Amino acid sequence: MTQSIARPEYPRPQLVREQWLNLNGTWEFEFDDDRIGDAEQWGSGTRAFTQAIQVPFAYQSALSGIGETGFHDLVWYRRSFAIPADWSGQTILLHFGAVDYEATVWVNGRQVAFHQGGHTPFQADITSALKPGDNVLVVRAEDFSRDVTLPRGKQFWKEDSASIFYTRTTGIWQTVWIEPVNKLHIHKLKFKPDIDKNEIQIRTLLNEAPAAGAKVEARIDIRFKDEYFCSTTFSIHHKEESRTIGLHDFNDHGLGRWWSPHKPNLYDVTVTLLVDGRQADSLDSYFGMRKIAVEAGKVMLNNRVYFMRLVLDQGYFPDGILTAPSDEALKQDIVLAKQMGFNGARKHQKIEDPRFLYWADKLGYLVWGEMANAYQYSEEYVSKVTAEWLEAVDRDYNHPSLVVWVPINESWGVPNILIDKRQQQHALAMYHLTKSLDDTRPVISNDGWEQMRSDLVTIHDYEWRRDDLEERYSTLEKTLGTKPHRREVLVGGTAYEGQPILVTEFGGIAFKKSDWEGWGYSGAENEEDFLKKLADVVEPLLQSPYVQGICYTQLTDVEQEINGLLTYDRVPKAPLEEIKKIFGGEVKY
Repeated sequence: MTQSIARPEYPRPQLVREQWLNLNGTWEFEFDDDRIGDAEQWGSGTRAFTQAIQVPFAYQSALSGIGETGFHDLVWYRRSFAIPADWSGQTILLHFGAVDYEATVWVNGRQVAFHQGGHTPFQADITSALKPGDNVLVVRAEDFSRDVTLPRGKQFWKEDSASIFYTRTTGIWQTVWIEPVNKLHIHKLKFKPDIDKNEIQIRTLLNEAPAAGAKVEARIDIRFKDEYFCSTTFSIHHKEESRTIGLHDFNDHGLGRWWSPHKPNLYDVTVTLLVDGRQADSLDSYFGMRKIAVEAGKVMLNNRVYFMRLVLDQGYFPDGILTAPSDEALKQDIVLAKQMGFNGARKHQKIEDPRFLYWADKLGYLVWGEMANAYQYSEEYVSKVTAEWLEAVDRDYNHPSLVVWVPINESWGVPNILIDKRQQQHALAMYHLTKSLDDTRPVISNDGWEQMRSDLVTIHDYEWRRDDLEERYSTLEKTLGTKPHRREVLVGGTAYEGQPILVTEFGGIAFKKSDWEGWGYSGAENEEDFLKKLADVVEPLLQSPYVQGICYTQLTDVEQEINGLLTYDRVPKAPLEEIKKIFGGEVKY
């Protein structure tokens, strides 16, 4: 089969090994609307499929080569691959960045993996299933398009996009790849920076505990830019070992090496696993020395008060839907947002591709990590959303750009949280669960309204009249008394405890600047009117002494929505420098 590789870049930028093989490109593909594939044992790999698809693009997207948006909840993929000769004798791991929603994987007819969760990665040791020469890989992907208790984000449960919901994504939508490792290898790394002590804690987690009596060591080499910084070697006796390393560096008064949007300084790290003195594994990674905290009602970045100027980013693309057409497209969204004066984004209802977070780390761009929520509550929903959220927090923990966790948005999945004690406890549980996994970042229990305990109090407000906004945010009492969409800000007996208040959705001004038709929360007739109305909603929030951060809706038009600062094709609707002046409070309209 002739292969053309789509999305060829290394898919896991925080854990980089030198040897790997990208399995993106042309795969055989089949819809299984009659659900006969299991009975006919398509997983055996002996049946050729009748269509071709470009992985990692979902069949609904144009870039997949199919572009079919109807309901096909059960789909199959097939391709062959060969293991490079110099990988002989090593353990071979097969990786999937994301498959929506449920995936079963076979290699040469042997099942090697099963995974639930449409937005998080999984891997399988396929060594024992391999044979010399060509190997056959088959993936069965099942979505549940009409199930509103399924964590789905903005994917609509009806056939045509409408309102705030968009085209579905079914099946493989992030990179598929394989890599060789030693039988004993590094499974993951965890970095915990402490700028107050000027230390970095590095946790090294192996795939299994070393054998009794084996001499196993880890060597950590740290560099900053072209400067060799330090090296330490220590013995490993358990599946997990931790070391705290003092950086002994001057880190303030503009001379230091802390990470921020202004100075996205990163330390490069190589962790080498040694068994009996020989290299068994080596991973390249990086970390940023950064602290995000809440103190005295203020958001603090690196112990300084920091105003968050964020933009809502859905992470959708015209030809790829949830999958960016290229790595450059992910980078360009950040570049454009920074040019408009934003210091970060709230990634909305999407666990984003790790490559986006890599560019956020490199370019200096704050990110709020948000779960792709379900829409209705059930016990099964609780089980599924919790499991997938655990995987998301684990995957993205190391990124210095990621500064806030948002497990629930606008009561999605908990629509009766105002009166339902179970739903209140679920939101509270997600808050505490996230805090139990990560004590370094603020957590929002339910972004927008109807919050239980939360580190930040956040409000969604699409009022477009300047006078009303000025009045609404003029006092603390009025700000907390805001009833966004007729919802209470706090529920379940939760009291305001002095947390920072941020308006994390507002604006959404519709302005048609392309062939796309659509809607917004208010409208503008021309560029001059657009800039004036933009200032009308931005300036009152910047002037309020009670608003500690904002998030404008939204970065781009998306399908039927034309309320972006950019068109769906990423064309600015007004000069970037004029938009930047408004969000920076530099100009009055």
